[in-house]
Amino acid sequence: MLDSIREFIPSIHKEGYFFISVFAIITLVFFIWSQPLGWFGVILTLWCIFFFRDPNRVVPYQENIVVSPADGIVQKIEKAKLPKEIANTQDEMNRISIFLNVFDVHVNRIPIAGVVKKLNYHHGKFFNASLDKASEHNERQSILLELSNKSEIGVVQIAGLIARRIVCDLKDGQKVTTGERFGIIRFGSRVDLYLPTSFDIKVLEGQRMIGGETVIGEFKDIKEKSLKIPAPKKSADVKKVDKPESIDKPKTKAKVVKKK
Repeated sequence: MLDSIREFIPSIHKEGYFFISVFAIITLVFFIWSQPLGWFGVILTLWCIFFFRDPNRVVPYQENIVVSPADGIVQKIEKAKLPKEIANTQDEMNRISIFLNVFDVHVNRIPIAGVVKKLNYHHGKFFNASLDKASEHNERQSILLELSNKSEIGVVQIAGLIARRIVCDLKDGQKVTTGERFGIIRFGSRVDLYLPTSFDIKVLEGQRMIGGETVIGEFKDIKEKSLKIPAPKKSADVKKVDKPESIDKPKTKAKVVKKK
């Protein structure tokens, strides 16, 4: 029974415990002053719990695909250069901008397995995250990942008009896996994903993303042979079966019956 209930109640991100506690205390104070205010506080507390939810996701473990790093709507797909603080090249890349409203899950996930090569936190402004200038001027956390084929991609957490804190749990040199949780942006934000131009994009502007699940695109230069899963080893208690004899039989000449 408890397991069934847990399936419908997602876990809460650790960043949310403080805010939920504060909202709950304020709600109790509101109830002392006024019952209508108290119920208003209950609504805010429930919304806070909803905001910091951290549901499990079914991650498609395949080496040559990239999944969405965040929940939200694809706001724009365009050519752009990596943020200068993490760029190793001036080549243009495909930038997929995902906008998160206050009702989306704000836990961010690794789009593809690799190694963290660079991390940089840029202190900036807090324009509306849906604006184009937010990518350049807003406060942001930039991440450069190196993939198994030595390609590089960028992930940028961008603070919005309401968001005032970006949390990133990654470290330089850390190995990460596809769909792994790596941080959260509080109260409305945006995530930009920078992919090489050799990458086939599988999403459209206006499409809704599910972080860690929605496949954004595919690398063609990662060979399919690297995706083959090795056959499982035989367990010790499995009896060895002798190889069956060939079913081919020697051909025999058909008897010819002569008519008298």
